[in-house]
Amino acid sequence: MTTLTGHSASEHGKVLADPSAYADDERLHANLAWLRANEPVAWVDNPPYRPFWAITKHTDIMAIERDNTLFVSGPRPLLMPAGSDDALRAQQEAGIGLRTLVHMDDPHHRDIRKIGADWFRPKAMRDLKIRVDELAKRYVDLMRDNGPECDFVTEVAVNYPLYVILSLLGLPEADFPRMLKLTQELFGGDDAEHKRGAGGSEDILAVLMDFFTYFAALTASRRENPTGDLASAIANGTIDGQPLSDMDTVSYYVIVASAGHDTTKDAISGGLRALIDHPAELARLKADPGLLPTAIEEMIRWTTPVKEFMRTATADTEVRGVPIAAGESVYLAYASGNRDEEVFADPFRFDIGREPNKHVSFGYGVHYCLGAALARMEMTSLFGELLPRLESIELAGAPELSATTFVGGLKHLPIRYSLR
Repeated sequence: MTTLTGHSASEHGKVLADPSAYADDERLHANLAWLRANEPVAWVDNPPYRPFWAITKHTDIMAIERDNTLFVSGPRPLLMPAGSDDALRAQQEAGIGLRTLVHMDDPHHRDIRKIGADWFRPKAMRDLKIRVDELAKRYVDLMRDNGPECDFVTEVAVNYPLYVILSLLGLPEADFPRMLKLTQELFGGDDAEHKRGAGGSEDILAVLMDFFTYFAALTASRRENPTGDLASAIANGTIDGQPLSDMDTVSYYVIVASAGHDTTKDAISGGLRALIDHPAELARLKADPGLLPTAIEEMIRWTTPVKEFMRTATADTEVRGVPIAAGESVYLAYASGNRDEEVFADPFRFDIGREPNKHVSFGYGVHYCLGAALARMEMTSLFGELLPRLESIELAGAPELSATTFVGGLKHLPIRYSLR
């Protein structure tokens, strides 16, 4: 088939614009493998999404991320239905639309990022580690006390990183359930179990307004009485001597509270499932705890919680000899880049000792994930606490993946286990 622009549309690429495909690993990766081998730069036209170029090779993803002047985040940083694209743009123009680090380009992106950067540097991570280790022990103890079965996602993987990130922000534990619900609704707009209402642009706007109401009050409180936490740093952050706008402030909270929690949840739960599905690797890791750092990287590669980001060309260019016109968008398929046969030896093998492991799960370049070190620390603490105490583990039902086109992973992981 052809599109109005004359590009040949890829049938295999249509899975990328189909939320249900991300809930079916076999279907998703079969199509991605075909694209890498046959059409690594593929034109995709699958309404209600606007057309885009699917970039499925690791090298091309890295090159586009590196060239953040030629390929920019605005005005289309994420894959959303056309109606949602239009609604977000209208909201931003009206000063009420979410505008996180994900949506920004330099120099504003660089200036905004600096405000929170110190809270994710090594010294801050060392200071936070006591709290992270304490929470890891709390949740493994709960597994022991509530066993021998649980839904690992809803009882452990969701709550543990949420408590970490909201502790970093300095929010009271009484507010954590509210933040969890809002986070699930924000990222669950394509999933029937988690979305608010019908999951349309009006429902997403309602979720964002709930976030805005909560964090506007937090900003006012932290400006009046700073408390030495990340929320205070954001509330009192300035650019060129001027305080952040209300929307930039709220957007900063939202990206930290939601993305910083949900992605780690997906890596933790998907990592445990990978160990269950590969018992020889689980035994290998239990026998040699020194492999934990490489095991964590492999879990992050294997799960790829952030499925994509979009970039828009600012000038006519080409990728692998394929012309891309100014104004056209490219879809960076991280899930594909992390299984690229030219970069990873036997990429469909889960290998806890894999080195090197040049995965793109945290992005690359100026948009490299601000919380990457925190995510690694959280995973290291939890698995470092769980694995030495784990005597047996198996599935107690069928795992379920969420439908998404952006951030996602397991929404249910029923397990049966024995812990000491």
